[in-house]
Parts: sequence; structure tokens; C-alpha cells
Amino acid sequence: MRLLRVGTAGRERPALLDPDGTLRDLSGLVADIDGTLLADEDALGRIRSAAAAGDLPAPDATGLRTGPPLARIGKIVCIGLNYHDHARETGAEPPAEPVIFFKAPDTVVGPDDTVLIPRGSVKTDWEVELAVVIGRTARYLESAEEGLAHVAGYAVAHDVSEREFQTERGGTWDKGKNCETFNPLGPWLVTADEVPDPQNLSLRLWVNGELKQDGTTAEQIFPVGEVVHYVSRFMTLYPGDVVNTGTPAGVAMGRPEPKPYLRAGDVVELEVTGLGRQRQVLAQA
Repeated sequence: MRLLRVGTAGRERPALLDPDGTLRDLSGLVADIDGTLLADEDALGRIRSAAAAGDLPAPDATGLRTGPPLARIGKIVCIGLNYHDHARETGAEPPAEPVIFFKAPDTVVGPDDTVLIPRGSVKTDWEVELAVVIGRTARYLESAEEGLAHVAGYAVAHDVSEREFQTERGGTWDKGKNCETFNPLGPWLVTADEVPDPQNLSLRLWVNGELKQDGTTAEQIFPVGEVVHYVSRFMTLYPGDVVNTGTPAGVAMGRPEPKPYLRAGDVVELEVTGLGRQRQVLAQA
């Protein structure tokens, strides 16, 4: 299923996208798309049955905003330097274990919402990523196979980053990762049954129409199942938590000087195979 949330910011309602692209309203069946729903197999089954029976109303989608596909996110765990080609372009050694940092849930915006360049920023960068949404409580998992079994679905994430704040201002990466609007998510949450192999997905990102990133999850140093398994050894993952699994090569930081960091007015578009497409116009905070 392709689950999404539509409407004005803060007042989104749950929906589903049919195989033919028709928007279907789910608000008569479920209150929202969140961890509670993803952990409830009966509720998910009712959605599947209603969709198959053609019983879901089709609202007019004209001019309707698409919001983040997931409400009430508990935490966003991010994996740094998780692609062989990205590690090479930044001159970093491939990590022996996953590099973990966090983004606050309040960085999440819709897939086509405005992204704000922070005040004082000169190194705002792009990063297309595969986001993993947890559907079952993951605690001390024993294997990568168990890790995959705890995934509810997948989405496109844009891990916007301010590189000066991240690496030149002291402390951890958090200052460069948690600026407002720095995690567009969506358009859809695609359930795991629709993604048979998360290590066979293409990721692409364009800036002002120029292709900047063209990678594949096959380049991941730590595959999705291993990432979930690994993280569960250090913290409990709950339904509705999100894991951003890293970015392939092609970021501004990895390019020759002068590095083409983002500026107000730039347009960024990104997509992951089968998970939809985002488009953001950059503006000054």
C-alpha cells in the first residue's frame, strides 16, 4: 500500500493512493497514519480489504497539499557515511560500525514544502535517502533478518545538512542536522510488502534540473536489516520511529571548489524507486 497524509500543515488526514493513482480517503477507517496504526495488523487489514473492495471515497485532489506520510514520529535515527561511494567522495574511511546521529521529529515537513536555509548558513547541502519506518518494537534483535521483519515500510527522505554547522563549529553533528525544515519526508509510506528488496533501489536528486546524485542502495555499507538490528542493540525502536539510512555520492560537500551549496531560490527534486518524488524550493529563514 501507498499510505499518505493530505491537507494543510497540522491538519492532515490519512489517505491511500490506488494502483491507478487515485487518492482514497481513509479518515472513515483510521484516525491517522502513525505508529499505533502500523503496529495494528487488524487495522491495516481493514484498510487493505476496503481498498480491494473499492469502498473508499475519492476526494478531489486538486490543489491538495501532501504532508509527511507519518504522524507523531517518536525519533529519527540517522546513519552517516553508509554508502561506499559517499565515503570515497568525502575522503573518509568506511566505518567499521554504523555511524549514528539523530534528527528531531520537528525537522519533518511535507515532500513539497519549502526548505529554509538557516540564517548565517553558507554550506547548506542536499542528501537523498531511503527512510525506514519501524512497525514493531525492536529491542536487542538477533539478526539482520529480524531487523527487516520489524520494518513497516519505506519512504523518501531528504536529509538536508548545514556542513559548516555540522563539522566546523565544534561538538557533534547535531547543529548541522536539526535546523527547521531539514527533513522533508514522503510523499508516501510504502508498506514493506511492496518493497521486496530494499537493497535494489535507485536514488536520484536534481538541483535546478541538474542531476547531482544517482546512486543505489546496493552501495550501502550496512544494509537495511543490519542497520535496524544494530541500532536495536543500543536503543529500543518503537512503531513510528524512522531510520534515515544514509546518502550516496554526489553531495555538494564532495565536489571540487567552489562547492555548489544551496541558495535561496534553488529547486531540489529527489526520488527513490517506487517511493515517489519530492520537490522543494529553497528560501531564506
